Amino acid sequence: MAALRGGNGNRHATERRRVAFLHFIERKRFFTAVVQPPDRFSCGFPHASGRSVPAFRTGWSPLIRSAAPESGARTPDGTPSRRGLAILLGLCAVLAATWLAGRTAERWALSDLRRAARSAIGLQVGVLLAEMQKQASLPLALATDPEVVAALGPDPGRGLLDRVDKRLAQIAAATGSAVIYVIGADGLTVAASNAGTDRSFVGQDYGFRPYFKQALAGGAGSQFALGTVSSRPGLYLARRVGTGAGVVVVKVEFDAVEAAWRAAHEVTFVTDARGIVLVTSEPGWRFDTLDAIDAAERARIEAGQEFGAASLKRLPLHPIAGKPDAVRVARGALPAWTAILSQAPVPGTDWRLHTLTPVGTAVERERLQAWIIAALATALVGYGLFALADRGRRTRMRLSEAAARRAELETRVEARTRALRETNAQLRAEIAERQRGEAERERLGRELAQAGRLAALGQFAASMAHEINQPLAAIRSYADNTAILIRRGRSDDAAENAAAIGRLTDRIAGLTRQLKGFARRASPRREPVALRDVVANALELVTARAAALDVPLAADLPDPDLRVLGDGPRLEQVLVNLLQNALDAVAGRPDARVGLHLRSDGGERIAIEVADTGPGIPDALRCQVFDAFFTTKADGLGLGLAIARGIVEDCGGNLILAGGADAGTVFRMELLRATEKSPGVDKPLGATP
Repeated sequence: MAALRGGNGNRHATERRRVAFLHFIERKRFFTAVVQPPDRFSCGFPHASGRSVPAFRTGWSPLIRSAAPESGARTPDGTPSRRGLAILLGLCAVLAATWLAGRTAERWALSDLRRAARSAIGLQVGVLLAEMQKQASLPLALATDPEVVAALGPDPGRGLLDRVDKRLAQIAAATGSAVIYVIGADGLTVAASNAGTDRSFVGQDYGFRPYFKQALAGGAGSQFALGTVSSRPGLYLARRVGTGAGVVVVKVEFDAVEAAWRAAHEVTFVTDARGIVLVTSEPGWRFDTLDAIDAAERARIEAGQEFGAASLKRLPLHPIAGKPDAVRVARGALPAWTAILSQAPVPGTDWRLHTLTPVGTAVERERLQAWIIAALATALVGYGLFALADRGRRTRMRLSEAAARRAELETRVEARTRALRETNAQLRAEIAERQRGEAERERLGRELAQAGRLAALGQFAASMAHEINQPLAAIRSYADNTAILIRRGRSDDAAENAAAIGRLTDRIAGLTRQLKGFARRASPRREPVALRDVVANALELVTARAAALDVPLAADLPDPDLRVLGDGPRLEQVLVNLLQNALDAVAGRPDARVGLHLRSDGGERIAIEVADTGPGIPDALRCQVFDAFFTTKADGLGLGLAIARGIVEDCGGNLILAGGADAGTVFRMELLRATEKSPGVDKPLGATP
């Protein structure tokens, strides 16, 4: 079916490609007619004879000849012709559209850059603020540390100071701080995380620093400055210890933040309230200013040694008139570049973060693209208007040819569709025949299963007759005794005999019920059943025969709550068949034993093994034991194991020959463990549902 459809699909695809090829030839002829002035030309595709396709006339030749340069752009009296005016108006339209598109593209590009800059600056502020807040609580925690407080005491001792130095070094390494140090009330450093290095702060006087004065006066202080010893810029966070015994200072450097800014390929810098650049992705701009610094502020900065010998010169940013957020960035001898200046405050500080987003490349690219698109679009519109006059005739001609080809194609498709319908009808008939064959096969399988059950019934009918005869004899004896006891007036003893007769009758009824359920034709079903009941009923059917053969029958009874998925009577039939085969195998042997054992590892499968001490099954025959009509018994049908395996597989399990090549045979039946109890589990096996 799939191959037939694939063949028809390929033929349809071939037809479609042929039609597309004819369209391609028509388009090639059309464009060749536009380019070539002559009235007649060849399509260029050779035929089988090697000659070109005969040329055909086009309606474009007069139009092309009328547009030739020798016709002139002016009339004989010198006034511009209509054609010349149309060309002039077309050029003006192209220029106007190009100019408007460039202006629009420039505005859109600038808007996109501003939105991107606003989004980026928010992320950069978050990164800077996270770096600052990571260290903000460290001075407060160290200011209450007992050893730090003791180091600022009257006589701390060298051992205590060494421990404080070592601890501060460990904290600085763990938190990423540049340096942590403790300053006494006199301004001298008593302990530092860099103690023992060439640039140790121990013994340095920082009483002139504004952050030291702010912390002693108000409890906390901060300052961004250039280190007088390390010559590295950073943010100093200070906290007073106690009521004024000293100050704990944590220095935070922003090298990682600046490196991240440089990797983003955008100029980013942070200024304080005075407009002085503190943190920047351009190292040459550090400590430059946005605005001029007056003499008084310069003197205060020099007194506090905030920025060392920095000149505090103006940044090379020049505003552009009419564009409040655009600046020109000077680069010395190199050409200046235009950028969008964006800024945002840093929460919790008087700092502001600024970014410079270049606009030259992006705007020029968008403007150039807009020019090209506008010019092409306008030219295409003009060409479309110019070609519209001749389009009607050619369109009608193409539609007529296409209609003829479509009719031919529809005829072929209809023929192919008719063939497909006939083939599909034939396939449906074959499928229906196959389904009937499958149904017949299933019916024959059920008949074989029923025949196997009836054959198995004949094997233990004699033993069941013995089991029934014993209760019948006992019932006869109890009945005779009951009549004698009634005549003698011993009603209590007679009632006890009647109860015994009732029990024996129930036993006979149970045996016959099991035989009836075993012989009934059952439909496949899968439901939770109690495995203990299945095993017990199967043992009850074969126990009499085992006793008659004097064969010990050892069985492991499952837990009463253990349930498996399957059909109780059919699983019982499988166990009876396996036990009967085992009894047949050990009959007459000196060390005859048959066992039924339960195997479970706690998983989803339960295994039941039926083992015997018989002669075993040769290796050459082990692969055939489950084949239909294969048997090693002289009077066997060869259907028992085949039917048993089918029943177990219908229940979702598996029946295999597990072992016993030379000494005995082991058949292993694996069933699925039931996870929930079914309402029909507790019905007697073999009872009518």
